Amino acid sequence: MLRNGMRPIHPGEILREEFLVPLAMSVNALALALNVPATRLHEIVKERRGITADTAYRLARYFDTSPEFWLNLQAAYDLKTLPTRSEIDRKVEPRERTHA
Repeated sequence: MLRNGMRPIHPGEILREEFLVPLAMSVNALALALNVPATRLHEIVKERRGITADTAYRLARYFDTSPEFWLNLQAAYDLKTLPTRSEIDRKVEPRERTHA
């Protein structure tokens, strides 16, 4: 959970709810269109797998978005769900900046 109270959103949820559901499109149909194994997309929409650069490019090409859109969703999710974030914050001090 974030400080603002919002839960992290997996890119698979976005793919499922904002792209597949409105189009009444199955995961298998999308897998065929993207020329990828259906298991890859099933794992993504079930939020068990992340989006790689390859998948991001294919989704972007098919849905007329950008690969960065998909990769940014994944990066944001990864940062928000980083299990050791508080531990890293305790162990790593920010570098002191020197003024030139």
